[in-house]
Amino acid sequence: MYVIYIICALGIVSLLAEIFNFKKALLPIVTVGLLAAIVAAAFGENTGLAFSEMVLIDRFSVVYSTLIITIAFFWFWMAYSYFHNRPQLTDQSAIVLFSIVGAVILTAFANMAMLFLGIEILSIALYALAGSKKNNLFSTESAFKYFLMGSFATGFLLMGIALVYGATGSFELLAIQSATTNTAQSLPSFFYVGVLLILVGISFKVSLVPFHFWAPDVYEGAPTPITAFMSTIVKIAAFAALLRLFPVCFAAISTTWVVVFYVMCVLTLLVSSITAVYQSNVKRMLAYSSVGHAGYILIAIVSGGNVGGLVLYYLTGYAVASLIAFVVIHQLEESGRTVFLSDFQGLFRKSPWLAVSMTIALLSLAGIPPLTGFFGKYLLLTQAIGSGHLTLALVAIFTSLIGVYYYFKVIISMYSAAGGDQTIRISTAQKALLFILVTMVVVLGVFPDWFTFL
Repeated sequence: MYVIYIICALGIVSLLAEIFNFKKALLPIVTVGLLAAIVAAAFGENTGLAFSEMVLIDRFSVVYSTLIITIAFFWFWMAYSYFHNRPQLTDQSAIVLFSIVGAVILTAFANMAMLFLGIEILSIALYALAGSKKNNLFSTESAFKYFLMGSFATGFLLMGIALVYGATGSFELLAIQSATTNTAQSLPSFFYVGVLLILVGISFKVSLVPFHFWAPDVYEGAPTPITAFMSTIVKIAAFAALLRLFPVCFAAISTTWVVVFYVMCVLTLLVSSITAVYQSNVKRMLAYSSVGHAGYILIAIVSGGNVGGLVLYYLTGYAVASLIAFVVIHQLEESGRTVFLSDFQGLFRKSPWLAVSMTIALLSLAGIPPLTGFFGKYLLLTQAIGSGHLTLALVAIFTSLIGVYYYFKVIISMYSAAGGDQTIRISTAQKALLFILVTMVVVLGVFPDWFTFL
């Protein structure tokens, strides 16, 4: 995949920037390189197997990798002030770029070894990034928690892969799929244990209940741009991996894992929405919101059928709205404020641009029409009801109503009279970024058919 070569090259250039003293030109170089990677991902790939038949380039991988790199482009735009003049600029930008490589691999793996490689490239980079506020004890604590729980999740994943290999004699997804389709009756019982262990490992990455405990602490303790990276790019990549495995590779044994996903879906929706109500820290609230949206996406997978396009649409809308929310939070932190609910009081008077952008993002996350969040949830509920999962749809509707409450707490606070009148100034570049992202949320909502083509 050309896109992997391009992003790896950008990572190497980032490491060399310190040696050859072109740090000031690094971010523009990365931006141009990511634009080239978007073009390469969308138009420059020949379908088929690559890298010794360990990577599959197909329509699915092209679309999801293009989405990941596009969100990465906007993320670097958002994080410009975070990187600007930091002594660790070259190191941290290189780590982020190599992490994006891991995310791209997760969209296109055709071999279990590449699945493990993609997850580890993505995760190890994030362990370091989550604790990159070295003078903040809470950031270090969150990184340590993330590392410990991520290591356990990796252990589950590796054990699952080993058991699946022992039962089928292959790491290749096509061979495993063939074994589950043609010789499912003769597969040993430990094969099914392996499938469930893989499920546990990936559930940690998408923060499904009960494997979500790391998310609130890590989201709160990590620097806000890194939290935005985890909430968007990491989640897209993890769900792309999940879609490659379970609805495709393990489709013939769906009775083994659908019930587990069903229970996890219900728990994820209920636990995340109820817990989010009690949060006063907006980053922690968005962490539980992220967990809840993972539950909504799981509805599509439980419902069955060809859901790649539906999940793509939902993830795109969720990622764009989340990025807007974290841009606003980052701007508040840049102005010397914290991220508690009280700091959002009177935000409309201090910065109408930030308040309106945050409002649209939260309305989309809450599922208010005509924004993309509404149509994403509508399509998911339609899929669930059409497949006979009426109870699941009712749970989703109930938790969505709870979500309206905690999202509107922030919105009401922003338009309240309290909070003072000190103006918050934001740069023209950040205004342009917010305008583009808000426009995307509206366009995605008005024209959903453009983005559900998989």
